[in-house]
Amino acid sequence: MSSNSTQSVAQVSQNALSALISPVQNFLLCPSPKAWLEMARQQEAYLLIDHAHCEKKAASTALNMIYRYPHKPELLTMLSQLAREELLHFDQVLELIKKRGYVYGYLSASSYASKLHALADNKEPVRLIDTLIMGAIIEARSCERFYALMDYVDEELAQYYRYLLKSESRHFEDYLTLARLYAPDILGSLEKLDERIQFFLQKEKELIEGEDTVFRFHSG
Repeated sequence: MSSNSTQSVAQVSQNALSALISPVQNFLLCPSPKAWLEMARQQEAYLLIDHAHCEKKAASTALNMIYRYPHKPELLTMLSQLAREELLHFDQVLELIKKRGYVYGYLSASSYASKLHALADNKEPVRLIDTLIMGAIIEARSCERFYALMDYVDEELAQYYRYLLKSESRHFEDYLTLARLYAPDILGSLEKLDERIQFFLQKEKELIEGEDTVFRFHSG
């Protein structure tokens, strides 16, 4: 990474890490399987290249929502910042890829995101709520994996994952905050939102604990 990027990736204390990861772990229904973590240790190039793709997709998702919901000021504010941060992370991961002698390029996607999105309601306004829920879940899983991977990667990469936990954990909370803001008018109550969240979390658990045909950052 460049000197400027390296300077921004400060060490995070264990207490700070615990404060960041606890809400994520309490939200998700399962941890990443040890088999996936072992594979990540062996497949560093794929891990980093797909991570870069994930950061780019996260920025794209946020921008698409900004275009789709221009009448939601809270969404515009939160997701514009989120998109900028995801693109910054994309640049940083590209630097890591280059530094380690790998080549960024096309990778086929795992089925994780597509299977989650296939469960969403395609009709507005429920589509908005489902998209926010899935955004929260995907960001939370990213955080959980950054934290879990720290014991499986070298110190430079572990330090970078500590840095990412700061913003990525906030992204998870931002998506949940927006879902809770809009759910009463759209679903009728926060209880119905919680039911919808639990539905998606259970499906996400099945994907994470199931087998995938390829190794990717969000694969099972």
